[in-house]
Amino acid sequence: MSEIKVAFICVHNSCRSQIAEAFGRHLASDVFQSYSAGTETKPQINQDAVRLMKMLYGIDMEAEGQHSKLVRDIPNPDIAISMGCNVGCPFIGRPFDYNWGLEDPTGKSDDEFKVVIEKIRKDILKLKNELSV
Repeated sequence: MSEIKVAFICVHNSCRSQIAEAFGRHLASDVFQSYSAGTETKPQINQDAVRLMKMLYGIDMEAEGQHSKLVRDIPNPDIAISMGCNVGCPFIGRPFDYNWGLEDPTGKSDDEFKVVIEKIRKDILKLKNELSV
């Protein structure tokens, strides 16, 4: 397993960052370790994200132990990625290495949700490729 730690950050750590953590663990664990966190938490991760990731990719984020976490609850990352700052970027004590600029799909249609999920999947594969070189 790689020693590179990548943290996917958004305010509530309930949707986009959770999807990125799941894809990172499933698609890129040979290149980097994936974590997600936020500056605030939610009681549970987004249930539409859970349902769609399970339906589309067979990834059960909750069964695999994913839950909403604070930035201080994960290891210090080598790479920090903001999922997108629709409202405001969380402050994590250091600059972000990347901002993926993703819209939060919470409360939107499944089709809109799927577009964001697919964008995250592609971004994970792109990051894996960049870090493999």
